[in-house]
Amino acid sequence: MIIRPAHPHEIEAIRALFAGEVAAGRMLPRAAHDIRARLDDWLVAEEHSAIAGCVSLVQFNPALCEVRSLAVDPAYRGRGIASALVREALAMAERRGMERVLVLTRAAGLFEKLGFRRDFVANFPEKVWRDCAPCPFRHACDEIALIYPIREPVHAPYPDKEPTVARRS
Repeated sequence: MIIRPAHPHEIEAIRALFAGEVAAGRMLPRAAHDIRARLDDWLVAEEHSAIAGCVSLVQFNPALCEVRSLAVDPAYRGRGIASALVREALAMAERRGMERVLVLTRAAGLFEKLGFRRDFVANFPEKVWRDCAPCPFRHACDEIALIYPIREPVHAPYPDKEPTVARRS
């Protein structure tokens, strides 16, 4: 399996990965033009020349981004593809200088195994105003907010010293 950036000719294959979830009302659709406009934010898992999974990274501000649109083809599930996609999205967030990575999901266990911690979506007004307020599921949202701190403040050992930023390993 290879995790790599998505290519323009793969946009319909990406959309097909989560078409079943969209049809079932468990995932919001992603328009082809929206994916194309932000293609640099998409990763795919390729296995035997087939697109087996995808994920995107959405930036809210210079410090916060979100892992979104994680999907794996049912024929490829159970092989660690989702975890590999999330790990690569976290690495991309770190390369871009992000401090925290948010996810809203029904699969909290997957993300907790990767180091995410439960939080409250209300703590992320950038997300609420941009995505949650117009969402058709906003009044019946059953997703759990989790956060992954790439960098977090470290308390100074001495009161007169400024805190530093620690890098998560």
